[in-house]
Amino acid sequence: QVQLVESGGGLVQAGGSLRLSCTASGMIFSINTMGWYRQGPGNQRELVATITSGGYTNYADSVKGRFTISRDNAKNTVYLQMNSLKPEDTAVYYCYGQTTRGYWGQGTQVTVSS
Repeated sequence: QVQLVESGGGLVQAGGSLRLSCTASGMIFSINTMGWYRQGPGNQRELVATITSGGYTNYADSVKGRFTISRDNAKNTVYLQMNSLKPEDTAVYYCYGQTTRGYWGQGTQVTVSS
């Protein structure tokens, strides 16, 4: 049993910044990879960024250089710092954690206005 809870979504103007947080609780000792996915209006869910417990990161090409994923293992928390936001970043952002199966947060809305 793993529960993931996100926070930090909201409305921001193009060029602005937001930081998303996701805290895991439950049977979390076996979590290796954590990450963020997003699903925009009319689109499928897509990977944004992932990070392993050892600190290895991976980013979608569309967010490289603008977004930074980080992880605080002691706090069981993963962050997504989003800078230089664009309207096309508008989506529901979901936290993800992998043990022997995948777990998802409830999602948090990010809206970027023009």
